[in-house]
Amino acid sequence: MKKSASVRLTVVAAIGMGAAHGQQRQDPCAAASFKQQACQAAVQNRGYCWDGKWVQLTYHYPYPYYYDAYQQYTTNGGTVSAAIVGSCVAHGSVRAGFGATGARHGAGG
Repeated sequence: MKKSASVRLTVVAAIGMGAAHGQQRQDPCAAASFKQQACQAAVQNRGYCWDGKWVQLTYHYPYPYYYDAYQQYTTNGGTVSAAIVGSCVAHGSVRAGFGATGARHGAGG
């Protein structure tokens, strides 16, 4: 009983932290925020840009897996809110990626 209560508290705390940071990070390979070119780049580069920062992420499957998941999601009525593609600065170098800050950088703003 105590174990399940601590798991619930951990989940609630994680959700609260996500809300406290404003908009939740969108993975370009997630079905609900899928963006074809950004997903291909994220799988290849092992990460993506979000809010001007590099998010390192290892994808466990090749790109076609994520594309197929996206296709199945939309076929079953899921709606996609694709993230904005842009770039970010990481340790003095510019990386391609996506996110609100990246979009401003890409637009020259």
